This record gives sequence, structure tokens and C-alpha cells, in this order.
Amino acid sequence: MLRACGAQGGVIRVLIVEDEPDVADIIRRAVRSASWSPAVVGTGREALLALAGGGHDLVVLDVGLPDVDGFEVCRRLRAQGGRMPVLLLTARNALRDRVTGLDAGADDYLPKPFDVEELLARLRALARRPAAPLSPTLRLADLELEVATHVVRRGGDELRLTAREYALVEYLMRNSRRVVSRSQILEHVWDDNFDPLGNAVDVLVSRVRRKVDGGRAQPLVHTIRGVGYVLTDRSSPHAA
Repeated sequence: MLRACGAQGGVIRVLIVEDEPDVADIIRRAVRSASWSPAVVGTGREALLALAGGGHDLVVLDVGLPDVDGFEVCRRLRAQGGRMPVLLLTARNALRDRVTGLDAGADDYLPKPFDVEELLARLRALARRPAAPLSPTLRLADLELEVATHVVRRGGDELRLTAREYALVEYLMRNSRRVVSRSQILEHVWDDNFDPLGNAVDVLVSRVRRKVDGGRAQPLVHTIRGVGYVLTDRSSPHAA
């Protein structure tokens, strides 16, 4: 199978939005077979929360969800600036439904029942499309991250980060002033083969904190006890 790379050069992360467990499992296993990284949610609201957190390269989106339908999820995603390719997956095969889905911002449309090989072929085609341009530089206070070069600076001084440390800093910067949980960090900074047991997240955050905040008057990396972590320049991180 072709192993494509995501927007940031890593394994492609596919968000699967499907409320039928058996179908979701078939898609998840198919995505794994392509050496990609799947994440599964079962409702439209869960999908919108997952997409707001960033870190997904492709979306397989069922239309017939129990709360917010796939058409509306796609509309909201596009209205919020989300540009990752979306493959709509549904039992509906009427022309008006296909038109509605494409008008909502979907990139492709596959009716149920589907052939797994066709699903993967369509996803590979979407993955080969040029990625939407990302903001070239992320900034928070005097912390800067250049997306194209993976260079991170604090107060003009370049920080020497490992690949994992860089991935964490970028994820925190893309979610600056928002608290992220340990499970969200596990999902976006490690692939699905990582064993989430132990204190790996805490150790990684501690290393990043020393490099980003060490010796500086204004700390940016904060721990919200019992919740997670936040990158913020606000004086009260609990209000982030």
C-alpha cells in the first residue's frame, strides 16, 4: 500500500465519523492497512470538536449521523476555514443528495455499501492533492514557530527541539490559550502504535517547558491540574 505523508510530513491522520460500529471498524482497519492513522467518532458534535482541535489530514464523513448530519458538519468545517479533504459516505444515492454534499464543501462522495478497495483508492486520490497553504509563522508573545522550516524561537533565540518536542509545541501553538488534555496530546503528537500507559506526556511537556520557559520571566507553558496543559500568555491560565 502507498504510505502518503500528511500536511506536516508525518503519517496521514484520518478522522472517521461513523455511527455504525461495524462500518466504522471496517473503515478503521482499511485505513490502518494503508499505514495511516485513524481516529473514530460517532456523532456530528464529536466530529466538530475533533476537527476544531486540528491534526487531521482527511475526513471520512457519514451523512446519517444521530445529531448533526454530515452535510451540516461539512458546512461548519468549511465556514471555520477547515480545508482538509472530506469524503462523504452515506446510504443516500439520490442525485440531490450528492449535489447537497458537494455544495456543502465535500470533495468526494461514496455511497453505501462500498468496496474497501474503492474507498482506499478515493482516499489516496484525495491525499495526493496539494495541501492547503498553512500560516507560515505561528506566534504567541515572543514565541515564534516557522511551519515550513520547523524552526522555533523564543525572544529571537532558536530552541533546539527533538521531532516530538516540535510536534508538541506546534500542537500547543495551534491551540494557544485553549486547555488540551493528555489524551488529545497523545492523539496528535504520537501515532496509534504508541502505548498511552505511563507518564510519557508529562515527561514530554516537562522537557518542552524547560526549553520554552527556562530562565525567562514570563512562563507560557502551564499545567491545569486534573485537566491538561495550556500554552498562553495570559496571567490567569485557568481562564484560558
